[in-house]
Amino acid sequence: MTLDDRLENVAIIGAAGKMGSGIGVLIAQEMARLKLKPENKDKIYRLNLIDISESALDGLRGYMKAQLVKRTEKSTVLLRRIYENRKDLVENADIINAFVDASSAVLNFTTDLNTVKNAHLIFEAIVENEKIKIKVYKKLKKLCSNDTLFLTNTSSIPISYLDEKAGLDGRLIGYHFYNPPVVQRLVEVITAKTTIEELENIGQEIGKRLRKKLVPANDISGFIGNGHFIRDGLYAISEVERLKGKYRYPGAVYIMNRITQDFLVRPMGIFQLIDYVGIDVFQCILKVMRTYLGDKTLKSKLVDKMVKQNALGGQYADGSQKDGFLKYERNRPVGIYNFRKQEYFIIEDKWKKKTDAKIGPLPDGFAPWKSLLMNPKKEDALSKHFDNLKKMDTLGAGLAINFLKKTKEIGEKLVSDGIANSSDDVNAVLTNGFYWLYGPINNYI
Repeated sequence: MTLDDRLENVAIIGAAGKMGSGIGVLIAQEMARLKLKPENKDKIYRLNLIDISESALDGLRGYMKAQLVKRTEKSTVLLRRIYENRKDLVENADIINAFVDASSAVLNFTTDLNTVKNAHLIFEAIVENEKIKIKVYKKLKKLCSNDTLFLTNTSSIPISYLDEKAGLDGRLIGYHFYNPPVVQRLVEVITAKTTIEELENIGQEIGKRLRKKLVPANDISGFIGNGHFIRDGLYAISEVERLKGKYRYPGAVYIMNRITQDFLVRPMGIFQLIDYVGIDVFQCILKVMRTYLGDKTLKSKLVDKMVKQNALGGQYADGSQKDGFLKYERNRPVGIYNFRKQEYFIIEDKWKKKTDAKIGPLPDGFAPWKSLLMNPKKEDALSKHFDNLKKMDTLGAGLAINFLKKTKEIGEKLVSDGIANSSDDVNAVLTNGFYWLYGPINNYI
């Protein structure tokens, strides 16, 4: 069965979540493009968006409509070719509305898992819990035909384990989209030894059609992305524990967050990133990796305390940031959580200036991440930045250089442990999936 055939009936499990909803937008548009081909005009296309909550599906309807409009507005040149025989579609607005309607027409919002019975392709994007995933896959196996193929968005659970326990006979592949899928180019592709060749080929073809950057990772818990991010986060937390005696806990968190954003020229600080992912999600991935890798160092008492006190981070339905390690106003950090007092320490200008003075100045010629993002000479700028940083004898410079060394060490170990096939793959995940300007395996130190 070709990919075109399989795209006639697709299901997404966990469709109302952050990942499932984004995958839904991408697949709906691809199905609409197929439907608009003359040879397919009599075919029925159906994308079953399945979730356990009716209220969540109500929210999903609004999200899908808004995202379909937004993405379609960026594709008017392509759509004019698709609709070249539609003389009634003159203005761009007419074309946009027509394609949004075509994309919306394939959608079926439902809580009924039985709707998967005719699906040829199923994307799973539910909670990162192996027991729940296996339970769902066993149900799907009973409902679906023996040629249905499954793509899991798991970010840490070994594919071979899920495949074996669910009895899917190699019809499962790891297809880890990055958040949000409608924007992020990266998809980490994880194949188990049992994964059938047809599914590997289908995965490659889907990536091409969705214009994604596919990076292979080997079937070892955490894969490349979380394999690096989790260890990066744990190192930052260990530095907070080391610094808090001298700078107190709020000061230590502020220092490490600023070091990782400004001094390392990243899009956000490490604690902002953990908040964005969700502290409870971070904890969950830690547990999964600790279980499958047998590495008892993959744990954090601080993360456990944050979760216990319900300071979880994550995002609201409108995409705004929830409070976690940091307190946010208009998605900007304004406070730091003090787990002992169970309240936020508000960052005032006087305190900020005093703490920044302890950190020390940024290197001469510093340019923030955003200004370098589209700079054709960013490599030269980054080399100069880190060269200047190495010449400085300040708290900030020392912390930044040590962090740079640690993040490189983590990346190199992903290769030596056989999780990544090459340093290029590690760097590709961090630059495409995390929007770093440079990969962790570099020559800056």
